[in-house]
Amino acid sequence: MSTANYVIGVDYGTDSVRSVLVDTANGKEIASSVFLYPRWQKGLYCKPAVNQFRQHPLDYIEGLTHTIKDCLTKAGGADIAHLVKGISVDTTGSSPVAVDATGTPLALTKGFEENPNAMFVLWKDHTSVKEAAEINEHATKFSTNYLKYVGGIYSSEWFWSKLLHILRVDSTIKKGAASWVEHCDWVPFLLCGGNDITTMKRSRCAAGHKALWAEEFNGLPPEDFFSSLDPLLAGFRDKLFTDTYTSDVSAGTLSEEWATKLGLSTDVVVGVGAFDAHMGAVGGQIEPYYLSKVMGTSTCDILVAPNQDLHGKLINGICGQVNGSVIPGMAGLEAGQSAFGDVYAWFKNLISWPLNHLLTESDVIDEATATALKAELEGKIIANLSKQADALPEGDYAELAIDWLNGRRTPDANQELKGAITGLGLGTDAPRFFRALAAATCFGAKAIVDRFKEQGVPVKGIIGIGGVAKKSAYIMQMMADVLEMPIRIHRFEHTCALGAAMFAAVAAGVYPNIEAAMAAMGTGFEKEYKPNIKKQKLYRQHYQQYLGLGRYLEKYNKKDVKPYLS
Repeated sequence: MSTANYVIGVDYGTDSVRSVLVDTANGKEIASSVFLYPRWQKGLYCKPAVNQFRQHPLDYIEGLTHTIKDCLTKAGGADIAHLVKGISVDTTGSSPVAVDATGTPLALTKGFEENPNAMFVLWKDHTSVKEAAEINEHATKFSTNYLKYVGGIYSSEWFWSKLLHILRVDSTIKKGAASWVEHCDWVPFLLCGGNDITTMKRSRCAAGHKALWAEEFNGLPPEDFFSSLDPLLAGFRDKLFTDTYTSDVSAGTLSEEWATKLGLSTDVVVGVGAFDAHMGAVGGQIEPYYLSKVMGTSTCDILVAPNQDLHGKLINGICGQVNGSVIPGMAGLEAGQSAFGDVYAWFKNLISWPLNHLLTESDVIDEATATALKAELEGKIIANLSKQADALPEGDYAELAIDWLNGRRTPDANQELKGAITGLGLGTDAPRFFRALAAATCFGAKAIVDRFKEQGVPVKGIIGIGGVAKKSAYIMQMMADVLEMPIRIHRFEHTCALGAAMFAAVAAGVYPNIEAAMAAMGTGFEKEYKPNIKKQKLYRQHYQQYLGLGRYLEKYNKKDVKPYLS
């Protein structure tokens, strides 16, 4: 009989969910499966023009069921299933939802099935910009700085902004909501068969970085902080939580319903959830003072430091510093860029307009050929743009871009800011435009590193995780050049899911702590990009121009000056 132990890490991303079955002895991937959210793929419940991005809980449930069952089938079915000891989950965040007293998202209850306000408010939803501004202004009225552990600026991407906005625009949610929960808290609760919202174990990671929970406050800020912000929030604090849990803790075991549905045992331990980048940093074998960059549609940048090193030190303009949010017993610091891969995807979509809108109308080729040709060309655009951009002369560098296409996350959150590009001329072609966008995302990364350094937190190197890190040598080499430090690319393809699997192994008792799980299950690094010293002067010059253009755009935004006069 096999003595092997397996765990499952579930990684909920923006477009899909992925589950990975992992051997706890060595971190080897036994099987993986991905599920694209069907409603999200159709664009349902979203209005990009007003930054509304909602996801239906059925997308999450269907994806969870499909990917775990698919992993087990690929690995050998029942022969493997009985060896699975634990499951842990990471998700995007802040992606909260209104729930009833049983902890069921309102979108899964009668009358709310098609109501976007009853669904998960995705991290990139910026409909609550006004509410975030109000929270920031309101916080100045208190002797205690309740924003001190979230970088001093509250964001429209976060828990309270979204909650207040939904309550304001939809009175039915106000009446039906018994509480408000993060995606990473709801999935473990679901798997454990929870039916009383007051028993849900809330993630330290999510609560500390996005919901103003802090040990110093003995939980959330006091009732009067919220009720004086808006009477709609009166009493809502008491519907939430006081205690939080690190991800090495068990949230419970699989319910009989879910064990039957997945083909697993009710002895399988379910770990407390966390955000994707935080678990991804663990999967990527983060070390103190190395910045883990999870690079996908956006970036989440994670750094850990011994608590004693940060005693009394507060880092302004980041997405929080929380004891135990990444590695229990250490401070976790989060930063990031609101748009990263999204910038490249936007440009790809922009220049693909003829493919998307005209090719199928062609009188020269049939519809099937047009569809196949579209798919082929779209798959080659970014790779070929990268190749052509890399071949451009270094001195021919007129174009300069700002990467705030989805606002700015850090440093100093401001989701009202917009992207820009200058230096356009008749000689500007697609590769030049793309190079400027790529450089802008790298300069945005440097602004984050510089903020840490300016405030006394050293950054010794970069750990690259995620799709862009794995696939784009052009972007990674440019980033190493701009940051003037090496970037190590983690070998494991699904690093966030691996981090979740590591936490599952600890929650299930396979390892005593996450450090032991990282040592045993870490798979190492496949590549290192080293900075090209010859490009140092060029990028230092362009970075200063980037900062100057950014300052101008911020001043423009504050003065509410209109760029066009009628």
